[in-house]
Amino acid sequence: MSLLKKAHKTGREIVNITPESAGWQFVGFRALRLGAGEREALSTGKRELCLVVLSGKVDVAVGGQTFVGLGTREHVFDPVSPAALYVPPGQPLVITAQGEAEIALATAPSSGRHPLRLIDPAAMQRSVRGQGSNLRHVCDILPHTDPGADHLLVVEVLTPAGHSSSYPPHKHDRDAAPLETQLEETYYHRIDPPQGFGFQRVYTDDRSLDEAMAVEDRDTVMVPRGYHPVVAPHGYSLYYLNVMAGPTRNWVFMNDPAHEWMLNRT
Repeated sequence: MSLLKKAHKTGREIVNITPESAGWQFVGFRALRLGAGEREALSTGKRELCLVVLSGKVDVAVGGQTFVGLGTREHVFDPVSPAALYVPPGQPLVITAQGEAEIALATAPSSGRHPLRLIDPAAMQRSVRGQGSNLRHVCDILPHTDPGADHLLVVEVLTPAGHSSSYPPHKHDRDAAPLETQLEETYYHRIDPPQGFGFQRVYTDDRSLDEAMAVEDRDTVMVPRGYHPVVAPHGYSLYYLNVMAGPTRNWVFMNDPAHEWMLNRT
């Protein structure tokens, strides 16, 4: 089974990854495009949900409340933190688009101990990682430092054209804290301009898993294990939304020893 899930070019559902379809235990991910007035009704079941409004504005009715006009930007490449909503298990919700909108639905198993809440865009930490052609821009939507979720971790990254990201290659596939934690992960890619492409490789030390992929606009890459670097070619900026979840809600990664030398370079 390929780790690359190609986007549906038309229709409401762009991608839908479940633990069953992915062959893993924790991460679920959907991306939807909605036209003005279109509605999506769903239930969280036994899972927690982080709804991220990637672009446009939506109204969300859930838990006896209606959140009106959720959305902060017209495009994921706008330098603005997104609107997001945390929804606990057992909640039916209805999402209605005010205009054209794109939303992401990230899910993971949950005990139900965390309440429904808006995640304030102003409170999301924005940072720059790396230097030179390894520089990228990060927005922590639901990081492990936020105690308000059971398993979900959600972050978005903008990689400028000609830069690398998730680099040096790193992995988080062993339950070996404090050295490393086990986290499944999805990468939802957007490209600017949208006719472009990027590259992602997922590989293990023994190369029992080694898949190199050309990703196009709205494609999703699944990372069950292994290192997973990304490259944005000249002329095309790359955005991705990361969803991670695992046995413990802690992100501790290990760099590929073969490439870690570059971190000490002056």
